[in-house]
Amino acid sequence: MANITKKVSWSSRADESGATAEGTPLLNGSEQPRPSRQLSRDGIFQVGRLSTVDLEEEMTSEEESLRGRPKEIPHNEKLLSLKFESLDYDNIENQLFLEEERRMSYMGFRCLEISRWVVCGLIGFLTGLIACFIDIAVEELAGIKYRVVKENIEKFTEVGGLSISLILWAVLNSAIVMMGAILVAFFEPIAAGSGIPQIKCYLNGVKIPRVVRLKTLVVKVCGVICSVVGGLAVGKEGPMIHSGAVVAAGVSQGRSTSLKRDFKIFEYFRRDTEKRDFVSAGAAAGVSAAFGAPVGGVLFSLEEGASFWNQMLTWRIFFASMISTFTLNFFLSIYDNKPGDLSNPGLINFGRFESDSVAYNLYEIPLFIAMGAFGGLLGALFNKLNYWLTIFRIRYVHRPCLQVMEAMLVAAVTAAVSFTMIYFSNDCQPLGAENKEKYPLQLFCADGEYNSMATIFFNTPEISVRSLFHTQAGTYNPLTLGLFTITYFFLACWTYGLAVSAGVFIPALLIGAAWGRLFGILLASITPNGSIWADPGKYALIGAAAQLGGVVRMTLSLTVIMVEATGNVTYGLPIMLVLMTAKIVGDYFVEGLYDIHIKLQSVPFLHWDAPATSHWLTAREVMSAPVTCLNRIEKVGTIVDILSNTSTNHNGFPVVMQGADSDEPSKLCGLILRSQLIVLLKHKVFSIHVSQDERECMMDLTEFMNATPYTVPLETSLPRVFKLFRALGLRHLVVADDVNRVVGLVTRKDLARYHLGRHGLEELQLAQT
Repeated sequence: MANITKKVSWSSRADESGATAEGTPLLNGSEQPRPSRQLSRDGIFQVGRLSTVDLEEEMTSEEESLRGRPKEIPHNEKLLSLKFESLDYDNIENQLFLEEERRMSYMGFRCLEISRWVVCGLIGFLTGLIACFIDIAVEELAGIKYRVVKENIEKFTEVGGLSISLILWAVLNSAIVMMGAILVAFFEPIAAGSGIPQIKCYLNGVKIPRVVRLKTLVVKVCGVICSVVGGLAVGKEGPMIHSGAVVAAGVSQGRSTSLKRDFKIFEYFRRDTEKRDFVSAGAAAGVSAAFGAPVGGVLFSLEEGASFWNQMLTWRIFFASMISTFTLNFFLSIYDNKPGDLSNPGLINFGRFESDSVAYNLYEIPLFIAMGAFGGLLGALFNKLNYWLTIFRIRYVHRPCLQVMEAMLVAAVTAAVSFTMIYFSNDCQPLGAENKEKYPLQLFCADGEYNSMATIFFNTPEISVRSLFHTQAGTYNPLTLGLFTITYFFLACWTYGLAVSAGVFIPALLIGAAWGRLFGILLASITPNGSIWADPGKYALIGAAAQLGGVVRMTLSLTVIMVEATGNVTYGLPIMLVLMTAKIVGDYFVEGLYDIHIKLQSVPFLHWDAPATSHWLTAREVMSAPVTCLNRIEKVGTIVDILSNTSTNHNGFPVVMQGADSDEPSKLCGLILRSQLIVLLKHKVFSIHVSQDERECMMDLTEFMNATPYTVPLETSLPRVFKLFRALGLRHLVVADDVNRVVGLVTRKDLARYHLGRHGLEELQLAQT
């Protein structure tokens, strides 16, 4: 019996089998059917349908039929989904947990601390390897595609029939993107997009099914390679953050639910508190590998991801970020036949801005701020258009086959637009010895010249960004930059949200670099001595920061990322001012892109603070009541009936104890989770022999319940409840009266339904969908 007791979930650890019951809608609008499980062979205990216990599940034919979708899915953003569950970021201090902690010696805790550093090192190393693999795969495959198309265009330029080149380009793009879209739409829908909204939700305390699975990582990596090589207006940097988070979740748990393997290592870290910290480190390592910005990675995790922070966690995350950058650098130097040359810190290398070329004057700061405001306006327009497009996709483009067809259509249209713009462009530039274009396309230009428009379209986005930053003045004419900005803006907006793995960082940087360089050219032409101080590359950098800030609304971390990626701290102040201005202006019209996509999926996301005008609300108005309570010693049949009740989906139950006098009200003595009760029933802790009469057996919950749950009085204000809930990472907060009697329970959804809208404090409705 003691062995069985040790296997019981005593805190937030999952069951030994390791798989997770999935049943919440994914962030890209798709939804998985909820599996069921019987806890006994005779079919008495069908309680798994509403549980969160980690058990291996089989999908029934009845549930498989639920995959059939209507032609239109109604959507209402004023609803908050009840299907999302919370993570247990607060350790449940029951007797089993405390006994295990008390048995551990000081040396044991020291070994655990060393293990945390080892795990963070492994996370950084593996994330760097994945980034290296993605970079090399994209470089090689894109090189093959561009060489084939370039040779074809050159051939038919001489003999006529360039329409064949257009068809070839469109077919190649569509075929490559189709492979990535099939992987995402049919095998792992959660791998769509950049993954940053999902990781933000996970670190915020919301359980997003399958978001940190090995299968998700494989689909993510293959999908992003196909997306970038297929010529979509996307980048490979955003998905690196999701990839790093998946690596962190897998390494820190010492097992794989996808492979159904348990390596019996790092078992102490199998609790949500520890896993959250490692996922924060993985996200930071992903940023570091993407941009070569370890400090920016740490700040990104702090600003965009992690909800809870401490000093030692900061050091471990920085360590993982440094290892990630070094690993990527080292292996790329071997690939480039320059072993030991650590000059490629990230997937995107902005190139080094020399101090002489990027010097700025005091009178330029108002110009930078104006660019920030323009970036905020453009970012708000981008987000609003993508918001409407996403609602359309949720309603109509929800079948996997339709999602694949849309991705192929976008790939073909992108190729057609690119070819058309190159074909009609007469922006010819001399091909000098200092020119470093990888695929210069002559087309109708004279011998010794190349088409400047092709330089932007006929490359991976990362190379195009670097070209806009560093090519000499006169390389691009204003018409080329203006047309490219407009077309790429709408292509990027259409592309984000497709059923492909892709990020929005690089497209936003590329759009901003184009209009920023255009702004610099215009300044140089209309101001006296403008050609001396209005360097186009300098304004391309400011425009890139403004556009990206206007889309994603990051400030501190993006400032450091841009400074680290450029290798020059000179522009720290201008970039910070630009990003702050872009955020202020953009927030006036609409939220950031990631927040929009989180809200569109009705996720109960908790921001840093409660709504500003919510002090008049108290726990009495916010709490859920009445509350289903369990006695400290409860009948098994009663527990089964409560868990099987389909009208409720509670995941936490206060445990009460009857006083000596029967008239005395029951008082709170603890809290127990649904997942713990499921495991107790599964292992039949209440009895050794299983019989038909086991419903009458009694179960003592004393050992397993959290005997010290957090409680608040009825009159506690909403901001105070919010602060306590958010700062401690709680899942349940018990509301008790003055005699310690349970009167209500506050959960994440109770707090998330209050938000500040256009007309003051608004309350969202709770719904099962």
